[in-house]
Amino acid sequence: MPGSTTALVLAGKRDGLTDPLALEAGVSHKCLVPVAGQPMIVHVVDALAASERVGEIRVAIEDPQVLEGLPQLRGLLRTGRLVPIGARPNLVDSVLAASESAAFPLFITTADNVLLTPDAIAEMLDGCRTQGADAAVAFTRRESVLAAHPEGQRKFYRFAEDSYSNCNSYWLKDRTALAAAETFRSGGQFVKHPIRIVHAFGLLNLLRFRFGIGTLAATFQRFSRRFRMSIVPVILSDGAVAIDVDNSRSRGIAAELLARRAAMVQAAE
Repeated sequence: MPGSTTALVLAGKRDGLTDPLALEAGVSHKCLVPVAGQPMIVHVVDALAASERVGEIRVAIEDPQVLEGLPQLRGLLRTGRLVPIGARPNLVDSVLAASESAAFPLFITTADNVLLTPDAIAEMLDGCRTQGADAAVAFTRRESVLAAHPEGQRKFYRFAEDSYSNCNSYWLKDRTALAAAETFRSGGQFVKHPIRIVHAFGLLNLLRFRFGIGTLAATFQRFSRRFRMSIVPVILSDGAVAIDVDNSRSRGIAAELLARRAAMVQAAE
């Protein structure tokens, strides 16, 4: 029986523009780019559907027919477990729109997070619960990423105790936690409006995050005080989850790791 956590997959076009990787693959949306023989969105939805902790799966995308055109997803669409939601021009508005009428807690990820697994989802949800979080961001350690693949990521957030990579996975306990996202509503992509980020997070907090001053946990404690809610980092053990598909290089790496997983499953049967 599906769990109580609602999942949201962000699969729309940023600013309505076709992603370069989609253009290269000859498809309309980045989420349709094939990796290891399957569109990226199928890998992500399969992982969510296989998780006993996840109930409804919402996908924010401009045109629901994009999902309906994928035979692999028709069963979930037919049963109502997979629900297309109209994407908005920017990520924040898409999250806010897709969360309307959704049951909480809400697990948020992206359609290019093809190496997501049910185990990683469970680890994220358990970490949120044990830390008593209102909101959470998933990270993994540099050594875990490089153990998964030596070219998995080239940029990391450096802190006093370690270096980390973001895993494109987020969690909100309830609607109150949406207050942080409301700060950016109708603001477009964050990088285009840096002054909004400064006002929201505080200049000193951003400088500490950017230059790795202090620990990751201490940084999020400051963010928590700023937003008056408990925002925590959850450290995932599987470094592969930090390897999202952004270009041809990472697409090849993801395909290699997915093929390796498939071979391990086959060998175990």
